[in-house]
Amino acid sequence: MLAFVLFALPSVGLALSRNTLVLETASGAHRFNIEVATTDGERALGLMYRRSLPDDGGMLFLYDRPQPAAMWMRNTIISLDMVFIDATGRVHRIESSTEPFSTTPIPSDGDVVGVLELNAGKAAAIGLKPGDRVVYPGLAEKGWE
Repeated sequence: MLAFVLFALPSVGLALSRNTLVLETASGAHRFNIEVATTDGERALGLMYRRSLPDDGGMLFLYDRPQPAAMWMRNTIISLDMVFIDATGRVHRIESSTEPFSTTPIPSDGDVVGVLELNAGKAAAIGLKPGDRVVYPGLAEKGWE
C-alpha cells in the first residue's frame, strides 16, 4: 500500500530550475534560493505536498506576459506569503500567511508577470512592501514596460 501511495502522488520539484532572487527592501537586500516554475505543469504543482520550505527558500512562478493571476492553497501543507510581481519587477501586492489546503482563489488584483511564494511571515520579517524591487535575471527586461 505504501508503494502505491508514493507512486500516486505527483513528483515534487524534480525538474524545476533553481536560482537566486533578491528582494530589495528598506531594511536591505534579502537573498532567496528559489525554485522556478515556468510551465503550466510546474505552476499547477507549485509547493503542493511539501512539508517544509527552507528559511531562505521560495518558489517563483513566471508567466510569459503580464496578466491577472490567481493562486490557491489546494494540497499545500505549509502556510505561505504570496508576493505578486508587476512587469517593472516591483512588488504589486502581498498576501500574507495563506491558509493551508484552501481552495479559495487569491487574486493578484492586477496584471503580474510573476508570483513569489515564501514561508508565511517572511515578507513582514524583512519589511517587504508594495513597490519594493524584485531582482531576478530578465524579470523587468522583457520589454513589457
